[in-house]
Amino acid sequence: MTKLAANLTMLFNELAFLERFEAAARAGFRGVEFLFPYAFHADQIADKLNLYQLDLVLHNLPAGKWEAGERGIACHPDRVGEFQDGVGDALRYAKVLGVKQLNCLVGIQPKNISRELAQQTLVDNLKFAADKLKAAGIRLLVEPINTYDIPGFFLSGTRQAVELIKATGSDNIFVQYDIYHMQRMEGELANTLRANLPLIRHVQLADNPGRFEPGTGEINYRYLFKLLDELKYDGWIGCEYKPQNGTVEGLGWRAAHGL
Repeated sequence: MTKLAANLTMLFNELAFLERFEAAARAGFRGVEFLFPYAFHADQIADKLNLYQLDLVLHNLPAGKWEAGERGIACHPDRVGEFQDGVGDALRYAKVLGVKQLNCLVGIQPKNISRELAQQTLVDNLKFAADKLKAAGIRLLVEPINTYDIPGFFLSGTRQAVELIKATGSDNIFVQYDIYHMQRMEGELANTLRANLPLIRHVQLADNPGRFEPGTGEINYRYLFKLLDELKYDGWIGCEYKPQNGTVEGLGWRAAHGL
């Protein structure tokens, strides 16, 4: 059965962040996700989750100076201490918020750093994070992202993510599979999902082009939803898209896709 989670960074952003939880619940969502909680006290967010009976599906580890264009620091050799501190911050929030998986945005490869050094730094950082999270009963996810939207992003394909996980030797790292990003980078959505489902613990969606609602572009979401049911995927699907004409006005895609 398809379980949709509203991404509160992308949806309902005509409202202040703490007002989006009520809006998501009123729109029929039972799960939510967002990029980062760190601008708010954990108890503020926990109160909203409890009040509106929402599950927090995931959020990200701290990702460096987001407003300055950084998109993660896990592959930055000179930021290892900051990364490790961020794992501790994320765990403190996760324990209050009841979230059972955290995503690591690995970052843009630094200039003047070899790919080999960036890779080894990333492997070491992921091993560190995976061990810390496992002790708390939390999964670590990594997300391949397309390099059209984020040029230079270090992790940009499913096969690369699988090989990265193997390189860590960890049993607590999984794939966050964003359909929009992977349509842009590699296509073959259905076969990739079939081949890698044991490692996929979270799925996100948006259509292409434009990163708008399902049904606005080239991706056959009706087929993919059916496939995920047939494959017995039991995780959440995060709605991480840009509403074309307002969040509520655009939610008709769910009924149109039988959801």
